[in-house]
Amino acid sequence: MHISEGVLSAPVLAGGAALALPALGWSLKRLPWDHIMSTGILSAAFFTASLIHIPIGPGSVHLILNGVLGAVLGPAAFPAVAAALLLQALLFNFGGLSTLGVNLCIMAGPAVLCGTVCRPFFRTDCKVWAAAAFACGAGAVLFSALLCALALSLSGEVFRSAAGVIFLAHLPIMLIEGFLSMGIIGYLRKTMPELPAATRPERDHADDL
Repeated sequence: MHISEGVLSAPVLAGGAALALPALGWSLKRLPWDHIMSTGILSAAFFTASLIHIPIGPGSVHLILNGVLGAVLGPAAFPAVAAALLLQALLFNFGGLSTLGVNLCIMAGPAVLCGTVCRPFFRTDCKVWAAAAFACGAGAVLFSALLCALALSLSGEVFRSAAGVIFLAHLPIMLIEGFLSMGIIGYLRKTMPELPAATRPERDHADDL
């Protein structure tokens, strides 16, 4: 999912930066002080999960966990992903500084979208939350793969075949991340109520009042 340096065209790079910067600023303004620690922990989880990757042409396939980030952090997924991507680019040359904006849009945008859509269902005690958790994890990878393929396709016809391969390679990752999201969100609902309320059953909200 990391797009390497020297691959994308200048308009795509500029468009990614133009979208990522205001989104990052907006999300930082919405980040409560008491959620900074959980944001850092999940940023580290994202950083670690995406270190193990398989290069495929100008991109790579790896676990992302952006659905979990979106479910737990909401808009704060943007700074969490941004910090991890920056460190990966500087320390391990994964992705790159010029592609940071595009990669941030590819991974954090779907995280926030899927987290926002699925978040209300996590507050129920019925099994609907499990289906929503699976959809959040799998859907975030699906949309990220589509955005990655789109960015490559817009950068030249030579990358369109690679874009298709990268998208297809992420289909099994979708299933894996869907089940991982179910397990992680289910665990957080029961054991870590101090995390943002998106992962907590509805009855816990009544206790906060």
